[in-house]
Amino acid sequence: MKRRRQLAKGNPVPHMVNQLTIRVRFNEVDSLQYVWHGHYVRYFEDGREAFGRAFDLGYMTVYEQGFATPLIRVEIDYKQPLFYEDEAIIETQYVDSAAAKIIFRFKIFRKSTMELVAEGQTVQVFTDKAGNLMLTTPTFFTEWKKRWKII
Repeated sequence: MKRRRQLAKGNPVPHMVNQLTIRVRFNEVDSLQYVWHGHYVRYFEDGREAFGRAFDLGYMTVYEQGFATPLIRVEIDYKQPLFYEDEAIIETQYVDSAAAKIIFRFKIFRKSTMELVAEGQTVQVFTDKAGNLMLTTPTFFTEWKKRWKII
């Protein structure tokens, strides 16, 4: 019996979604003209950065508060390939968690048909600038959640 992995627990926040359109570049495809699978992680990163700009949660904003947010998990389910010069929409949604972490869910669509190409999730934790894991949610992040009416 095949088991399906469960995504990290949390509640997707409907109003915390951002979309970014990208065009597949030549250096992102393999000899079959498919986007190499590792580039999807970069597309997730592009989505996270665009989300951060839209919702004031950029990496430098976090760093200026004295923290870093390293990735501890990346999950990707590939549905169908993207090809050279395809335009894709990266949809990034914040998932709320009571734990001291940041969870994003992603969907990548082929823009021309809106077919789902890939979906996945990333989980980031908080560390101080010395790399020590934070077990409680930083105050600035709790305030960010309040400002965006998440809590």
